[in-house]
Amino acid sequence: MEKKSTTFTATHGVMTTEVGVISGELELLTTCDDSGMLSLKITYAGAKEWYTLPGKDYLLNDQRDHEVVHRMLASVLERP
Repeated sequence: MEKKSTTFTATHGVMTTEVGVISGELELLTTCDDSGMLSLKITYAGAKEWYTLPGKDYLLNDQRDHEVVHRMLASVLERP
């Protein structure tokens, strides 16, 4: 299982399933298992409680795409 993490600032906020929109300094965690299933989680930087991003069943056809998808998602969530 591969994990990628990025800290960024979300000025306009990020929607979560559990608590709605969160903003400020956030950490994105993506995990890709051996079958290509992708998990997307987010938290306030330094916090222990993680939230999920809306949606489900994210499947990568090629696990090597995990890095690209992670960077793309972090960039989109950070943009003003």
